[in-house]
Formats: sequence, structure tokens, C-alpha cells
Amino acid sequence: MASETRHAVPALPSGRLEEQFPEHAPLLSPAAAAVEASRCLYCFEAPCIAACPTGIDVPRFIKKIATGNLDGSARTILESNLLGYSCARVCPVEVLCVGACVYNHWGQRPIAIGRLQRYATERVVSGGRRVLAAKPRRPGRVALVGGGPASLACAGTLALDGVETVIYERARWGGGLNTLGIAPYKMSAADALVEVAFVQSLGVRLETGVDVGEDVAVDSLLSTFDAVFLGIGLGGDSRLRVPGEAGPGVVGATALIERVKHDPGFVVAPGTRALVVGGGNTAIDAARELSKLGARATIVYRRRREQMPGYEHEVRHALDEGVALLTERAPVAVVRSGEQVTALRVAPARDGIPEPGPETDIAADLIVVAIGQARLAEFVARFPGVTLDARARIMVDPATGRTGHPRVYAGGDGVNGGKEVVNAVAEGRDAARAILAALSHRG
Repeated sequence: MASETRHAVPALPSGRLEEQFPEHAPLLSPAAAAVEASRCLYCFEAPCIAACPTGIDVPRFIKKIATGNLDGSARTILESNLLGYSCARVCPVEVLCVGACVYNHWGQRPIAIGRLQRYATERVVSGGRRVLAAKPRRPGRVALVGGGPASLACAGTLALDGVETVIYERARWGGGLNTLGIAPYKMSAADALVEVAFVQSLGVRLETGVDVGEDVAVDSLLSTFDAVFLGIGLGGDSRLRVPGEAGPGVVGATALIERVKHDPGFVVAPGTRALVVGGGNTAIDAARELSKLGARATIVYRRRREQMPGYEHEVRHALDEGVALLTERAPVAVVRSGEQVTALRVAPARDGIPEPGPETDIAADLIVVAIGQARLAEFVARFPGVTLDARARIMVDPATGRTGHPRVYAGGDGVNGGKEVVNAVAEGRDAARAILAALSHRG
């Protein structure tokens, strides 16, 4: 039987720009959800399950919606993916479960799996209805560094098995990029914090405003906890490293999105000439946000359009919304008048490499840098035995998430280099299962 529980959700300041964005895929009505669920063929060996990094039994949860068993539907989702509420909104379903739906092969509209998943999890996560029960407390304590999706999934899985878990998050709020960096038209910071509170309700302790390495010593974690999980992400935005970059008017993409979502004093003047440098999904999100806020947004990318790492469907959405795209241009300088940005100077580029040729100044009031994030090599070095590969990713056993230190595990962007939220969830969950096995073996 499900029970009711309420989770304390931190308040966010009002007047944030993200409040201006309507949801691009609002919650389905009960009637619409029932109709959509009835279209599912409940395929044997369903390809949508194989396409989900967390292996959610999609036909099973949809069938339970069709039969009115919403608690059972939510339970099916959350048993595989504790962050199924946010993944329903932010997953690129077009290239995952929905993209694998058999209806695609018949030229028919695929099942709206993401929207049905949101419908099934809504009243559990945001409405306080409990469908998962934690086991009695058992020996074992695990510390988790970083409060993003990987750590939340890991901590929640451990807590449900009775293990004491403490998440240390440097920021003011938990949730990582779900709270700080997801485009607001996909999911608001307020909704991300609702999901964080849901994970806390499973028995997870969250300590915010705590900088591991400064406020809490690494040695202390290793000596007082049975295991440590690193879900530290990728760090701050990378820089262009061109003349004129330092100063006002040039901002990292994740920093920009965070201000849109959290800072009530941040404004974007209508007509602002905004250039977003980069070709990934973060660059596309930033450009779309700026366009929706009334800016004249242009994406500047150093390769051809077909080489952009961002999803093609996201690129199409951006262009449909009025975002311009300038390809095969490499930034060489930021032009200023005094401190004010006036232009981005670019050179012709082929395969990302600047070529000889005339340089061009593109008028700009704001330049957003979306070329990736800086790895946290200095922080990782504080953990003995934890090493990075040639691409500055934490090296782990892919099956367990265990690093070179026998009691330190890792997952999420710091391991996979910046994949989707659902990948971070899968890695956190799998690491938790490995930690549980190790604790049982020690016990």
C-alpha cells in the first residue's frame, strides 16, 4: 500500500527569469494519459527497454497507467530509476526510448514515453505519495561528494537498502545540473528541488554549502565512512583563451543558465545581440533561452553543422525559434570598446582549425562560451589511488564504478565526460549496488 509523505523543499527567490518560460511538454491530463497508454503494443523484448540506460520496463509501467494502477506504474519506474521524474522531462527520448519505439518503423507517431513517465511519477515525487519502502537500518556509512543526479541515485539506492548516506554539496542547493543547469523550458529549478526532497525522504542526508577538501577533509571522509562516492561533475565552464575575453559581457554557458534559473536580479534586454560559441546541447539550450527572452541569438560553431555534437532535433528546434547558426568560424578575439563587448572576431575554420583568410567581426553585446567544462583534476588528486584518463575523466571499473582506491567509487559527468542525466543515474545506481555487495562481503 502506498502512504503519504511530505518533503521539505527549499524556497527559491521570486522574480527569476526562468519563471517566464512555459513548459515545452506540460503534464498530461488523466484522459490524455489513458489514451496514449492504450496505444502501446506492450512489445515482447521491447526495444524501448534496451534503449533506456537505466533499463526501465517501459511496457510494464505504461500498461499500469492504462489499467489505472498509477502507484504500481511509478514504482516500476523508480525501482529502476530513482530520478525518473526529472529524466521524464530532460532525457533526449527522441534518441533513446521513443526513438526505439516500433511505431517509428511503420511511419506512425511513437508512444510519448517521456510524457507518460512524467504523468506516472508526478504525484509520487511532487505530491508526497510514498511507493518505495526502505529496509531497516544496517551497518555501513557512505559519503557522497556532489549533490547531482549520480550522487542522488547512488544515495537513494543505498538508503532504500538501509545504509546511512550523507551527501556533501558545495552549492546552496542540491540537484547539481538538474537544479542549476537544465534549460528552464525543460525543467525548472523548483521542480528539481522537489525531486531532491523526494530522494531525501528515502533516508538520505544532504549537507549543502559544504566544500569537501576545505570544510571537510578528504582524510576524514576516508577514515569515518565505509565508502565514498564521487559525483563531482566536470567543474566550471571552459574558456576561449583569446585576447579580450576577460571582463564583463563574456560568460560561460552553465553560469548563464544558472543565473537565469536562480538570480532574480539577472535580466536580458530585448534585442541583445548574443553570440553562443559552441555546438553541443548546452550551447543550443543557452541560445534557445536567450532567444525566448528576446535576444537576437546566434550560435557560432567551428565545424560544419553535421559535425555539431548537439542533437539534430535540438538544432532544428533552435532554428525554428529564430536562433541563427554560423558554422566554420573560429573565435580569435573579443573586441571591446572600453570594457563593453562590441564584437567577436572570427577566422575561417575547417574541421575546427582556423585557416588563413580574412577575419570578421560579428557584432555582439553578450558572448556565451559553451565549449565544455574544466575537469577537476586538482580535487581528484586528493584521493589516493583515484586517477584520470587522457581525457581527464575519472577512471573506474565500468561495471561497478570503483576507482583505483578500493573504497572510492565514482559516476556521472566526471566519469563519462558529460553524458545525459539518465547515464549519471545509471552509474550512480550501479555503484550503489557494488557498494552494497562490498559491505555485505565485509560484514
